Order: sequence, then structure tokens, then C-alpha cells
Amino acid sequence: MTVTLNDVQDAAARIEGVAHRTPVLRSRTLDALVGAEVHVKCENLQRIGAFKFRGAYNAASRLSPEQVARGIAAYSSGNHAQAVALAARELGTTAVILMPEDTPRSKVEATLGYGAEVVTYDRYTGDRVAIGEALAADRGLTLIPPYEHPHVIAGQGTAALELIEEVGDLDALVVPVGGGGLIAGSATAAKGLLPGISVIGVEPEQGDDTKRSLEAGRRVSIPVPRTIADGQAADIPGELTFSLNQKLVDDIVLVSDDEIRDAMRFAFERMKTVMEPSGATPLAALLAGRIEPLPRRVGVIVSGGNIDARRFAELIG
Repeated sequence: MTVTLNDVQDAAARIEGVAHRTPVLRSRTLDALVGAEVHVKCENLQRIGAFKFRGAYNAASRLSPEQVARGIAAYSSGNHAQAVALAARELGTTAVILMPEDTPRSKVEATLGYGAEVVTYDRYTGDRVAIGEALAADRGLTLIPPYEHPHVIAGQGTAALELIEEVGDLDALVVPVGGGGLIAGSATAAKGLLPGISVIGVEPEQGDDTKRSLEAGRRVSIPVPRTIADGQAADIPGELTFSLNQKLVDDIVLVSDDEIRDAMRFAFERMKTVMEPSGATPLAALLAGRIEPLPRRVGVIVSGGNIDARRFAELIG
């Protein structure tokens, strides 16, 4: 099973007019600090506040009328939960979402606000895939996983497709890595359009499962990460995403929680935009000098901005 540039382009046509075509920000201060021309794709301004709506809607919109009528299930730490909930509402059906007990309250409330039912579990002792699959089977629902699905991956890749369509040639694309769906789709789009581009993933130091896996040449499992970047708290890459990323991703770099905080603060103070910790990791990598040598024209995908005011103030204060 694979995902191609044609799949991403087809997804772009399917989500057009439903998902936002998010803006690309520039900052002269950022360019001067890092020594490159940086183009920041703001998926924090996407519907539900994250790129996840792209993949969720692309996948959900392809279900049969019978599947739509029965409803959709998903498991997620937050952003995919909201994305599936909204996609279900757009399609006139229902969604049941499995979420960790310690998910930020703002993400739970947003998921409920889109009309979904939320079921919780302990992320440190429970297997969300097994629990989610059992929940979907018990209720007769179609499960849309957060990244292990070709239509989800193709949908996520539309963010990179739009970025390159808008700004032209890029030398490098820097993307957050959790389960690997965003970078797999983004790399598929980017390398399909610009074969010479470097695709660089960014993980939190405590959640380096993809970096370890790519270095080992096989999927490596780590303890469930404890990091402020809750959207990147994956313990093992997906099978499909890893198979794509092995072929397409050039490097993975790591950032500390303190560096993520610094990037969130910079984005707020100098770029006037709010990034959640996971969304800020590519910016953190640039500001901390993790990518060397840094090419001349760099694209960055900010994956999301779903963080409540209190938590944001705690992290950057």
C-alpha cells in the first residue's frame, strides 16, 4: 500500500471549499535569526485548529452511504478527535471518539462541541488501537485512524501541496512528527513536485520513536513519551507511515521542551500567532539551530494551535 502525488492532488480537490486554504506567514526577524528565507504554513488556522481536518474529511467523505449512516469512530489525543467529529457533522452522521484521560480539557470540550461522544482510557496502561478497534466493532462504526490510512495521509499532504503552489520552489520542508501521517503526506507531495527537496521531521526529545526507527531500519517502540508536545506523544510509528517515511524523509531532528516553549513565545510575540507545543516544534528546530546546514528557502508546517489560554500562559510565562 502506498500514497502518491496523484492521491494528494485528488484529496485537495475533495476538500476544496470544506477545509481552509491556510495562510503562509513570513517574518523578517525569523529570517535574520536563522539565516534563511522561511515560509510558515499556518495549519493552526485550519478548521478545528489543526491540519488533521484535511485527512479526516478526505477519508470520511469516501465512505459508503451505509457506513455514513452507521457512524464513525476514532482514537486521538485531541486534534484528530476534533477533526473526525467535525467531518462527521459535515456529513450528517455521528462520531464516537476514544481519548486519553489526560487530554487537555480544551480539546475534549471542542470534540464534544462538534457533537461527538467521548470515551476515555489511560494512555499509559491501555492500548488505544485495540480499545478503539473493539469500540468500533462493538458499535458497528467505521474506524478512521489518526495516521494509518492512505486517505488520511493523502489529505494531510494537501498542506504541503498548497504551500509549494503558493511560494514555489523550496530547498527544505520542516514538519512535526507524531504518528508520521503529516510528514508522510507532506513528503509525498513535496518530493512529487520538487524531487530535490529535503524533508526534515522534528520530534520532541522524549518522543523520538520515528528517529530511532529510521536509524534502526525497523519500527522501534519507546515508553509513552512525557512531553509538553502531547500531539507527538506516539510510542511507535505506524506501519504504513513508517514505510513511506523510510523512502521519503531525509532526517529527523529533536527539540527539548524548553526549546518548544521558546518557539511558542517567539511565535506569539514576533509573529502574532498561537502555536500549540506540537505545532511549534519545527520553529523550535530552526531557532535552536538543529538543522545544519540550513538551506536558503525553507518551508515550515505549523501543525496546530489547539491550546487553552491558561495552559499557554503556563508554558510561555
